[in-house]
Amino acid sequence: MEKRLLLIMNPRAGQKRANRYLPDMLRLFSDHGYVITAYMTGKQGDAADFVKSHAADADLVVAVGGDGTLNETVNGLLAAGIRRPVGYIPAGSTNDFAASLKLSSNIMQAARDIMEGTPRTVDVGDFNGRSFTYVASFGAFTEAAYTTPQEVKNLLGHLAYILEGVKDLANIRSIPLRLVTDRYDIFEGDYLFGAISNSTSIAGLMTVDPARVIMDDGLFEITLIKMPTTPSELARILASLQSQQYDEKVIETASAARITIHSPNAVPWTLDGEYAKGETDICVTNLHNAFDLITNKR
Repeated sequence: MEKRLLLIMNPRAGQKRANRYLPDMLRLFSDHGYVITAYMTGKQGDAADFVKSHAADADLVVAVGGDGTLNETVNGLLAAGIRRPVGYIPAGSTNDFAASLKLSSNIMQAARDIMEGTPRTVDVGDFNGRSFTYVASFGAFTEAAYTTPQEVKNLLGHLAYILEGVKDLANIRSIPLRLVTDRYDIFEGDYLFGAISNSTSIAGLMTVDPARVIMDDGLFEITLIKMPTTPSELARILASLQSQQYDEKVIETASAARITIHSPNAVPWTLDGEYAKGETDICVTNLHNAFDLITNKR
């Protein structure tokens, strides 16, 4: 019985490095017995729409691109109510999610790992009805994810985010909010940055203690950086981030399955690096074991 593979590829991701391997990827998948339907995305939303319409006919769905391509692939599956194993070939500028799961950054090795690996369940986040695979964030550095042109990301990689982040700090803004978790943690104040994540890396700039991050434990990690009021506090924050030894006086952390957030102003967010319109009231829920991702044997 023939097997069917749905390949979703963003040809503009990263430095377009995956494009030259497309014939080799197709041959590899074909050699493993798959009949392949390949789709090249052209604009935001393409991947989700195509997966939603065609995943029912596939045995395996493979996403080639950045974290945003994987996000749309998973969103398409969830929207269609279809469960299929997902393979991810990271080819974007940052690839935080892939780094957390130790997926190979070598295009062809990642493709071979999909053919030889095994599926594992992974949690997904619901953000006011929209899904994310590894992070919802707001504040400094997050705007860089959706304001930096793709061509600049391709050329400069992580440096593009850092340069845009410096601009954020130069125009630093206080974000007042109240955050409440299902574990009765309450955080209230003015913040520089916040993230609700299921990843050891956020935007390639911040690292979460790997001991805290379990991709299928039904919990998210919460990181809130307080708004500095003096230059010394800002220096303390930067030193804390650089050392990855979070100073609880300036960086608050917690874990939770459900988080509600209220802010007097609608603050823009990013979901897996993609823009999300801000709202004054937000609910984030962990969708436990929401999809199956193929990981390597190593």
